[in-house]
Amino acid sequence: MKREFSPLRREIAIADIPRTGLEIEVEANAEERGEIARRFGLLGVEALRGSYRLSLMARGARVKGEVTARVRQTCVVSLDPFEADVREPVELTFAAEDGSRPATGRIDISPDDEDPPEPLRDGKIDLGAMTQEFLALGLDPHPRKPGVEFVREKTEVDREASPFAVLARHRGRGPAKG
Repeated sequence: MKREFSPLRREIAIADIPRTGLEIEVEANAEERGEIARRFGLLGVEALRGSYRLSLMARGARVKGEVTARVRQTCVVSLDPFEADVREPVELTFAAEDGSRPATGRIDISPDDEDPPEPLRDGKIDLGAMTQEFLALGLDPHPRKPGVEFVREKTEVDREASPFAVLARHRGRGPAKG
């Protein structure tokens, strides 16, 4: 299986996690943050950190923690650059792939079900890739600079009477347009 290049790669082998668990932090350096900003279409990533608690479980591991970041984005209303904080909780399980998939290729899931475990790749978890994924989840897809409001200008279509206004006029309830 071909792996995608990740600018932030921090792999840890399941075998290296003690029975008592492990607390670990992943922090991106300037070069990694620059590449992540480019890939995510951001003006910049000023800080990116993942703080995790790893614990062993049968045939895998659980990762709980949080991704925090400070990013520079472009406001979708004013097009001004601004900084925003990202804080995204993380809770994932990882398990060895055992090849047991339904013969039909169909998997039935319910919104109430717990998420299925992520597959372990060569017995390792890439905390760097996971940090990037949760940063992406925490980004506002329509970033708006604090205090900026969208003010819609009236257009010709807005100035024309709506179908409901015309009906109201016919019934004698609405203002007459002269």
